[in-house]
Amino acid sequence: MDGEKKRGIRKSQVGIVTGAAMQKTVTVAVDRLVQHPLYKKTRRKTSRFLAHDEENSCKVGDRVRIVETRPLSARKRWRVAEILVKAK
Repeated sequence: MDGEKKRGIRKSQVGIVTGAAMQKTVTVAVDRLVQHPLYKKTRRKTSRFLAHDEENSCKVGDRVRIVETRPLSARKRWRVAEILVKAK
């Protein structure tokens, strides 16, 4: 390790920016498919995360990759790693 701290593998997710009204913070909606335990029908569930956007470069409708990070505020534990697709 030569004096450097080794970081663990961090989770990353891809989602759509649904809110950008706060300073340096965006709301990202991440969809996932889950199967109903009894009826086996596949349903779409949406989770919303607050993510840190240092440059305020994200707009509503952008597809972004967010990665896990240390707690930055009471509800903010993710940061925007990259913008994959800009909104029109």
